[in-house]
Amino acid sequence: MGVVPPASTQGRPATPTLDPSPLGGGKRATGRKNEAIAVTATHTLPAPRTGIVRSMARGFLGRCPHCGEGRVFGRFLKVAPDCTACGLELHHHRADDLPPYAVIFIVGHVVGYVILEMEMNYDVPLWFQLTFWPLATLGSALALLQPVKGAVVGLQYALGMNGFAKLPGTGGAAPARPEDPQRDPSDDRSPTGSPGLGRA
Repeated sequence: MGVVPPASTQGRPATPTLDPSPLGGGKRATGRKNEAIAVTATHTLPAPRTGIVRSMARGFLGRCPHCGEGRVFGRFLKVAPDCTACGLELHHHRADDLPPYAVIFIVGHVVGYVILEMEMNYDVPLWFQLTFWPLATLGSALALLQPVKGAVVGLQYALGMNGFAKLPGTGGAAPARPEDPQRDPSDDRSPTGSPGLGRA
């Protein structure tokens, strides 16, 4: 509420009185309180880093490992620069040759096992072996190449490798985990725990 000082009497300062007008300071205080609540509601904490299993599963399905909504790939094997949903930067991934090696390992073991079982237990014509298994191997490899690469990107994100240490909405490095030690800014000791020289 506003304060309205009445005229002074007998040379003494007047005692201020409260103004009950609805246009006084009470309305302004209420407005400031509402603005403070709105600002607090808009400044929410960023989402924490997703675990390894969930990140790899989201990447295997072609989704963003952080939010699970945006797409990882812009084209067949071209990783998008960033997530269109949460803004996670994806361009600095380093999947390199790991996805093809993983696909060869998986497809080779599965197809090789099935071929061996058919040769041992069934009389399969040679023309079928020469036509079906190369096509099955090629199709399986192409089908698994993108999901496996997405899973590798999710693994790198979960481990904070390369540029994935920065999460969207943090404005810098990833937020500190509860197990990370918190240091006082005035502490001049070495962060590695080794004895230092302190201030010069």
